[in-house]
Amino acid sequence: MRLSILIPVYNEAATVASALSRVLHVDFPAHVAAEVVVVDDGSTDGTSAQLDAVDDPRVRLVRHPVNRGKGAAIRTAASAATGDYMIICDADLEYAPEEIPRLLAPVVAGEATVVYGTRTFGSNTAFSFWYVLGNKAVTMFANVAFNCWISDLETCFKLLPLDLYRDLDIRSTGFGMEAEVTGKLLRRGIRPFEVPISYRARTREQGKKLTWRDGVEALWILSRERMARPAPSAAAVRAGGKPSPGG
Repeated sequence: MRLSILIPVYNEAATVASALSRVLHVDFPAHVAAEVVVVDDGSTDGTSAQLDAVDDPRVRLVRHPVNRGKGAAIRTAASAATGDYMIICDADLEYAPEEIPRLLAPVVAGEATVVYGTRTFGSNTAFSFWYVLGNKAVTMFANVAFNCWISDLETCFKLLPLDLYRDLDIRSTGFGMEAEVTGKLLRRGIRPFEVPISYRARTREQGKKLTWRDGVEALWILSRERMARPAPSAAAVRAGGKPSPGG
C-alpha cells in the first residue's frame, strides 16, 4: 500500500519542522510506503524557509503564492499525490502523527475503507467550552440529517482512498471542506469506521484558526449536501460502503 500524507501549512513556523520530523519518523508497517505532500498555503511568517530546508526524498513541496484556505491546499495536495490512500495531517501538532497507523489497521484488516480518527475532549484537550460544543453540534446535525451515528465530523484525521477523495470533488476552500467530505460520503452511503485518537487543542494565542463562522458554514454545507441529488450507487460500491437509510 502506498499512503499519501497531505499536510496543508499556513503560518506554522513554530511547529512545522517538528511536525514534519515526526511524520517522517512514523513506524509504518513494512508493506506501507509513505509519501508526504506539503502545501505551503501562502505563509508569511518564516514557514517557507523552514520547508526549504527539508531534504528528504519522501517529501514533495507545493506552494500557493497567496493564502487560499485549507480546502484549497488539500485539493492541490491530492492532485499532486500518488498514493493508494491519503490522510490529512495538519502541521500544528494538535494531532499525533505517530497514531496514523491506528487508522491504517482497519484497512489492512479488510474491515474498512474510510477511517476517521475520533477525538475525546477533556479538560486538557480543548481550549474552550464553545469550541467543543460547536463541534458536537455540527456532528449531531450531520447525524440527524443523514440518519447515522458518527462521533467527530470535524476531525482532521480522515483516511480514505485517494481516488475516492478526488471523486468527491471537494470545492470548499476553507475549513468547510471537513463538512463537505463527510456530507458527500454520507450521501453516498459511506459511513466512516472510527478509531480513537489523542488530541491537544491550541489556544487562540498559540495560533488556533477555527472560528464560529466555520461552524455556521459547516451547517450550511451539510444542509446543501443533504438536499442534493443522490450520488450514483456505484460510488459507494467502489469505496466498499453500504447504502444507509439516510443516504
